[in-house]
Amino acid sequence: HKMYVICGSYGVGNGPNGVPKLMDLLDEPVPGVGTYEDFNTIDWVREKSKDRDRHREIATKSKESTLALMKSISDAFSGWLLMLLVGLMAGALAGGIDISAHWMTDLKEGVCLNGFWFNHEHCCWNSNETTFQERDKCPNWKSWAELIVGTNDGPFAYIMNYLMYVCWALLFSFLAVSLVRAFAPYACGSGIPEIKTILSGFIIRGYLGKWTLMIKTITLVLAVSSGLSLGKEGPLVHVACCCGNILCHLFTKYRRNEAKRREVLSAAAAVGVSVAFGAPIGGVLFSLEEVSYYFPLKTLWRSFFAALVAAFTLRSINPFGNSRLVLFYVEFHSPWHLLELIPFILLGIFGGIWGAFFIRANIAWCRRRKTTRLGHYPVLEVLVVTAVTALLAFPNSYTRMSTSELISELFNDCGLLDSSQLCNYANVSVTKISSDALPDRPAGPDVYTAMWQLSLALVFKMLITVVTFGMKVPSGLFIPSMAVGAIAGRLLGVGMEQLAYYHHDWVIFRGWCSPGADCITPGLYAMVGAAACLGGVTRMTVSLVVIMFELTGGLEYIVPLMAATMTSKWVADALGREGIYEAHIRLNGYPFLESKEEFSHKTLAMDVMRPRRSDPPLSVITQDGMSVEEVESLIAETSYSGFPVVVSHESQRLVGFVQRRDLVISIENARKRQEGVVSASRIFFTEYTPPQPPNSPPPLKLRGIMDLSPFTVTDHTAMDIVVDIFRKLGLRQCLVTHNGRLLGIITKKDILKHMAQMANRDPDSILFN
Repeated sequence: HKMYVICGSYGVGNGPNGVPKLMDLLDEPVPGVGTYEDFNTIDWVREKSKDRDRHREIATKSKESTLALMKSISDAFSGWLLMLLVGLMAGALAGGIDISAHWMTDLKEGVCLNGFWFNHEHCCWNSNETTFQERDKCPNWKSWAELIVGTNDGPFAYIMNYLMYVCWALLFSFLAVSLVRAFAPYACGSGIPEIKTILSGFIIRGYLGKWTLMIKTITLVLAVSSGLSLGKEGPLVHVACCCGNILCHLFTKYRRNEAKRREVLSAAAAVGVSVAFGAPIGGVLFSLEEVSYYFPLKTLWRSFFAALVAAFTLRSINPFGNSRLVLFYVEFHSPWHLLELIPFILLGIFGGIWGAFFIRANIAWCRRRKTTRLGHYPVLEVLVVTAVTALLAFPNSYTRMSTSELISELFNDCGLLDSSQLCNYANVSVTKISSDALPDRPAGPDVYTAMWQLSLALVFKMLITVVTFGMKVPSGLFIPSMAVGAIAGRLLGVGMEQLAYYHHDWVIFRGWCSPGADCITPGLYAMVGAAACLGGVTRMTVSLVVIMFELTGGLEYIVPLMAATMTSKWVADALGREGIYEAHIRLNGYPFLESKEEFSHKTLAMDVMRPRRSDPPLSVITQDGMSVEEVESLIAETSYSGFPVVVSHESQRLVGFVQRRDLVISIENARKRQEGVVSASRIFFTEYTPPQPPNSPPPLKLRGIMDLSPFTVTDHTAMDIVVDIFRKLGLRQCLVTHNGRLLGIITKKDILKHMAQMANRDPDSILFN
C-alpha cells in the first residue's frame, strides 16, 4: 500500500544577507506522503489528478528518446497485461476450487477404489462394468457402509452411512472455521459488501491480501463440501479481487495510485462472476450494476477482456469434465405460451416476498450475533449449524446432494432416457413419440414422492440459509437462493403440467394444449423461479437475466426471466428498499454512499457542516504564522484526518487543505534530514519564503504537500446537491465558505450520519464496526 509522491526534500544554505536560504530539492520523494491510513477514505480527485500528471510527464518525455517512447508504450500496455494475468490466475483458482469441491462433496458418501482422487461421476466413467440403466452404481465406487460393514443394505448400513456423512461434514466445517479464525479473519462471509465499500474508495488493509486469498481459497472448498447451505459464487468475486490486488503490486502505475487500483478491482469483480457461473458478459454487467462505484468506459472493455480470458482458462481446465463452462446446461424443447406469463409472474411475487423476508431475518440474526454472546463462539456456532444441517439433510435425497447438483436436477427437462425420480411419469401409449419432445403425462408414484421431498427441502433450505449466511466461514448466497426458487418453480411447474394433462379442455389450455402434446416444461419454471428468488435477495435485474441465460443457454426464455425478475424486484422493493449487500454494509457500519438511494430532504450545507453553533471553532493552520511546535501540538490534540490552511486567524480566507498523515510524515522527515529544524522553526505554505529575522532557525516549506484546490461549497448549498457532488466525485471532505471566508467542513461520514438521522436511524452506527 506504500505510495510515494514527489514533494520536496529540504536542504539549507546561506543567502546573501546571511539569512538561511531554503532549497526545494524535488528529486527525492518522501516515503509515505500521499498514502492513506487504514479505514480511511481515499481522495478520488487527488488520485486522478496525480495519475494525469504522471501520464502527462510520460507523454512529454516520450518525444525525447526512443527508450522513453518504449517506456510510454509499456506503460499504456500494462493495464491489458494486468487484466490478462488476473484472468489467468482467477480462472486457474476457480478450476481448482471446482474440482476439489466436487471430490470432497462425494467423499462424505464414499470413496473410489480405482483411485481415491476420483469423484463419484469420474469413478463410474472409468468403470467398464457400469450399465446404462444403473449408471449411478458402479463396482469401483464403494459407500462407507460397504467398506466398513460389507453391505449397503439394511438399517445398520444406513446408520453407518449417516454417521460418516455427519462426521465428514463436521470435520470439513471445523477445519474451515479454524483456518479462518487463526490466519485470515477477513476470509469469512461472501466479501461482496466489503468489495463494494472498497470500490467506493474506502481502505481496509489486508482485506485483499495474500493470506486472505490463500485461506479463502482453501476454506471455500471445505465450507462448500461440508454440505452447509452456501455457495462458492459470491466468494469467488472476493478471490478474484484478491488476485487483482496482489497482481497490481507488479506495476508501479497501479501500486502507487489507489484510484487506478480500483479500476482493476472493478474488472476483477467481473472476472469473479465470469468464473463462478461461466458467464463472462453477465460478469461485466454484474460489476457495472452491482459492485462498482466508478466505472469509466475504459474499465468496461478491460473487464470484458479479463472476463473472456478467465472463461477461456476455466474452459481449458474443464472442471466439470463435460467440455462446458456453465454449471447447469439445459435444453428445453417446447416454446412457452403467452398465458404462462401468469405463473411466471406468480413466481416473481414469491421471489420478492421471500427475498424481503430473508433479508430481514438474516440481518436480525446477524445483529443478534454482533450484540449478544453468540458472537464470542464462532467455532461452536459453525459446528452446531453444520450438525443440524447434516442431520436434517441426509434422510432427504434432495438435500443430501450438493446444492448445485440439486439445481441441475430441477432444471432438467425430462427426456426418454432420464432415470431421475422427478421424471418417473406413467407411460401413455402415444402413436408417435418424437425423439426429443415427450407429451405431458400423468405423474407416477415416484413424482408424488419427489413432490413431498421437495416441499420439505424447500422449507429446510429457506430456514437454514438465514442462519448460515454471515457465519465465520466463506459463504455465498447465489446458489442457496437459486435453490429455493428452483424448488418452488419445479413444484409449480409439475402442478401446471398435471393440470394441463387432466384439464386440457379448460379455457386457458384449450388453444395450445391438445392431448398427447408437450406444452408445459417444469424445468423452465424452476429456472424462472431461481432467477426470481435471486433477484429478490440481491435486487439485480439486467445482469441477473444475462447470467441466467448464459448459465443455462436458454436464449428464447429471456422474456419469462425478465418478467419474473422485474416482478420480484418491485415486490421486494415495496417490502424493503435494500438488497442483502446494502443491508450488510449498513449493519457493519461501513462508510458507503449508496448511489441508488435518493436524498429528498430540504436541508442546507450549514445544517450538516461542523463545527456546529455550540462547538469550538474549526481547527485550522495559518499559511505563515505557525511554528513546528504549534502544528505538532494541534496534531496531538485532535484526531482529524486533515486541516484547512487559511491566510490568518482574523481573515479566515482559504488557501488550501493539508492531510494530517502528510504533515506528520513531512515534519518527521525534516527533523531527520534537514539541519537545524527545531520546534521553534516556522512552517510556510506560501510560494515565497518571507525574509527571516537574524539567528532564527531555518524554516520549513510545506507547500508541496498542500492541496491547492480543495472542493468548496457555500453555506446555502442544498444538501441534495452536496450529496450528489460527494457521490459523483468520490470526495472525502468538502469545505464550506461564506463570502470567501471559511466557515466549516463536511466529511463523507458527516453526510452518512445526517442521512441516517433523516431516516430515523442511529447516526453513531456509521463508523467502521
